[in-house]
Amino acid sequence: MQSRTAHVATEAPARYAKQLGSHLGRKMTLTETDRGPHLTMSFEGLEATCLMDTTAADTLGLHVEATSEEGADRMAQVVGSHLERFGAKDGLQVTWTS
Repeated sequence: MQSRTAHVATEAPARYAKQLGSHLGRKMTLTETDRGPHLTMSFEGLEATCLMDTTAADTLGLHVEATSEEGADRMAQVVGSHLERFGAKDGLQVTWTS
């Protein structure tokens, strides 16, 4: 299993997670957990998930898991680029670690 993690500083983690989940939930499977929205992607043979952890008041945690490096990279790229676009006015930046 491959993983990527990012911790994004924001005063509104729940709002951004909801917006991201609502948008990406049109193309991926979205489920709600007690920690925040959870996305599942199955695309061109790639399988990956992303938990958006909203339990911290000032940080949105992003936790990607995939069956391959390519799947983890793809999910991280999709989630990260959308979040940075949605949070551009607040200067959100997503930096992933393996």
